[in-house]
Amino acid sequence: MNDLIGKLRVVASIEARMGSSRLPGKVLEDICGKSALGWLVDRLRLCRTVDDIVVATSTNSLDDVLAEWCSQHGVTCYRGSEDDVLLRVVEAQRFAESDIVVEITGDCPLTDPDVVDMGVETFLRNDCDFVTNCGVPSFPQGICVQVFRLEDLERMERESDDPALHEHVSLLFYEHPEAYRVINLIAPGCWRLPHDCRTQLDYPEDLAFLREVCARLVPEHGYGFGLGELVKLLRAEPSLMDINRHCMERNV
Repeated sequence: MNDLIGKLRVVASIEARMGSSRLPGKVLEDICGKSALGWLVDRLRLCRTVDDIVVATSTNSLDDVLAEWCSQHGVTCYRGSEDDVLLRVVEAQRFAESDIVVEITGDCPLTDPDVVDMGVETFLRNDCDFVTNCGVPSFPQGICVQVFRLEDLERMERESDDPALHEHVSLLFYEHPEAYRVINLIAPGCWRLPHDCRTQLDYPEDLAFLREVCARLVPEHGYGFGLGELVKLLRAEPSLMDINRHCMERNV
């Protein structure tokens, strides 16, 4: 366990389901010989600050294949409510016996271990409740880290009956910054791209983009290439970002 953490157990939570409306089964789509979920899990395993990973999926029979994938790849899996994502993540983190939660959605296969480590170390070194790189746009979309205590998430789950908060796990931190000590991570220049650059997986066009990017980077850098290599490629070939630039996120 990392010296910074001491006795605190840091667990990355991957929220994943097979029933996406825009791209069903997206988390098991192949990207250069590895599933999107495989990309994410393997990159999280490179983190210095993360003790374990838990995939939080649902009890819907569609997600049986996800549970089987986790079993085959040695990943802890917890199955809970399909609709109440907040409760599902809380229960998954209790199951994994975590103290500190690193929230990662399953549609972010290019999550960078260095960005995750930056988020966890910032959280542990400061007197704060929430560390995020999503609050102030500076990182490419889909390169995300959010870090908080499980006990804060448990309190939100107990005290809130707002459906939006139960669908979007960390929403309360953003909606009530006066109640929480929040640190926003800002990307250095070497990690910056136009903020409409999408690296998440929601649409078929996103999948096409990810396949093109990875086909260029994996042969030279392997599956563990970082955000720096991604930025260098997209600055050299900006037309790649046009593949999925028109895709829009759903408003919360």
